[in-house]
Amino acid sequence: MANQLHNSMTTAHTADIPPPAEKPVPELAGSWPLIGHLREFQRDPVAMLSRGWREHGDLFRFRLGVSDFVLFTGPDAHDFYFKAPESQLDPKEVYRFTVPVFGRGVAYDASPEIMAEQLGFLFPALREAAMRKFALLMFEEASAFADALGEEGDIDLPHAMNDLTVRIASRCLIGQEVRDRVDTGFAEAYHDLQKGINTLGFFLPGLPTPAHRSRDRARREIVELFSGIMAARRQAGGGPDDFMQTLMDARYKDGRALSDDEITGILLTVLFAGQHTSAVLATWTGLELFRAPAYLARVREEAREVYRETGSMSLDGLQRQPALENAVRECERLHPPLILLVRKVLEPLRYGDHVVPAGTKAMVSPAVSHRLPHVFADPERFFPDRFAPPASEDRQHHYALIGFGGGKHACMGKNFAYMQLKAIWTVLLDRFDFVAGARFPRPNYGSWVTGPEEPCRVGYRRRAEPSIFR
Repeated sequence: MANQLHNSMTTAHTADIPPPAEKPVPELAGSWPLIGHLREFQRDPVAMLSRGWREHGDLFRFRLGVSDFVLFTGPDAHDFYFKAPESQLDPKEVYRFTVPVFGRGVAYDASPEIMAEQLGFLFPALREAAMRKFALLMFEEASAFADALGEEGDIDLPHAMNDLTVRIASRCLIGQEVRDRVDTGFAEAYHDLQKGINTLGFFLPGLPTPAHRSRDRARREIVELFSGIMAARRQAGGGPDDFMQTLMDARYKDGRALSDDEITGILLTVLFAGQHTSAVLATWTGLELFRAPAYLARVREEAREVYRETGSMSLDGLQRQPALENAVRECERLHPPLILLVRKVLEPLRYGDHVVPAGTKAMVSPAVSHRLPHVFADPERFFPDRFAPPASEDRQHHYALIGFGGGKHACMGKNFAYMQLKAIWTVLLDRFDFVAGARFPRPNYGSWVTGPEEPCRVGYRRRAEPSIFR
């Protein structure tokens, strides 16, 4: 009885307390008429957003042309952002600029129910049994790439990593027939499709720029290629046990088979998830390791210890390379391929005593949040051991490291990406010594997936030590 009286008094007392007064979200200084902060954003979006965090903390607003944006920064703000229901924060409305790339009726052009079913089709491609097979395929592709380099020379590292990850991802995630066509047209078409995902395209995906016209032409070529492969498989009564065949055999809950266009769109979605960001992260990982010789020596010694007895790469071996994985994670922190993750506010959103109006675009920025000094010590320094015990800085908060997103829409392919990058650099560092240019490259913010400015050439020479692989 006493508890009931106490609870009723507490409830009554709480009901008498008015909610905190709503405050407008603070606005970043420096806005221009009509264009808002667009000029500063185009010059260096990360510098602008970092300025906003220093001046206003974990929430502030700014304007790009006619569009209003707010940035949520820091682990607590990320927790709020990633846990908000889609009825309030919706990614679909924002990422419709990907529709010309992936196609109609898939990914962000599908209803939430259909999109969930399509994502469910991906699970077999990411199970442990598949990953064990992928480890061998990654080793084979990385080894063939290394063989083709010869004894010494120089390469444009972003282009090289893009080409290698296209080979790996197409073979692992689509099928051998597509991999066989990488050097006879598919890679070129896929690269043109990649160029269609750019900063301008985010705002105006239908603008008839040269990049967008090439994007549309490339997609037609890829649809024709995939449809031809599927037609040949049907005529033969089936195909190999790969992800393309999985989709051809799949059915929605209502019993409907997937159309060729839907299968193509899902395959392209998977390929982008397994390749585009991986190529960029592989490039940054190499560049950081090349200028950290002491840590690079540790990575090589770790590989020797892991593979000394077996002489062959495996999923188990790749999982026993924490020094290399921590280097990849540190590059994810310092150089996240996606510097912005965006959603649209569908209903007014209350954060603390601020209310974000409906219609605003809400962002988190891995590039800003990963360099917060109260989360990551000495944040400008390349220091992979921050992820190892006892520091374990990423474990301070569930959303400290968000290079692959978070919440319901976190990237399903993160483990595939980590494995792919470890396989690539295990092979290449085993075979070669590398020398990068004297100047560390700046990020290229003109691309939606942020790699280094090009050209970005590195020299290589075959190592005198025998390979750890037999």
